[in-house]
Amino acid sequence: MSLHDDAVLVLKNYEDQEELRQVYLEHLSEHPDGTWKSCTSGHVTASALVIDPERGRVLLTLHRKLRMWLQMGGHCEPDDATLAAAALREATEESGIPGLTLLPGGPARLDRHAIPAPCNWHLDVQYAALAPADAVEAISDESLDLRWFAYDKVADVADDSVVRLLEATRARL
Repeated sequence: MSLHDDAVLVLKNYEDQEELRQVYLEHLSEHPDGTWKSCTSGHVTASALVIDPERGRVLLTLHRKLRMWLQMGGHCEPDDATLAAAALREATEESGIPGLTLLPGGPARLDRHAIPAPCNWHLDVQYAALAPADAVEAISDESLDLRWFAYDKVADVADDSVVRLLEATRARL
């Protein structure tokens, strides 16, 4: 199964955000390359919110280019067999934490956001990744900083999309 096929299957099985889900499915139907960065009309990305439920906190990255506190994530790569694998790879690379596991049940949310040209849109499929008890983070080249934030502090530093992702994740815990 190709990554494109997996993305379609994941989205068909996702039961929330019906209108936005249909936008993603239509995009993939119209663009066989819709999971790749080279698709300039928009492309599917995969991200994961790293969460430590035992301590009531999440790990956010201060994104080097955007200079915003965000969940880990990014573009799909040719070695990614599934969207879940892409999200887990991105979370592991950007957090430096081995042993992350995705919260069962598929994506927590979808988030479509505009990006600078030449592309127009990221169609982000957002997962949640559980941090192991002994997690120690390490800053990657893509980050200016990594920091754990208590649930109630996320809205003070991150935008609404991260807050909504945290809410959706906490509702599934």
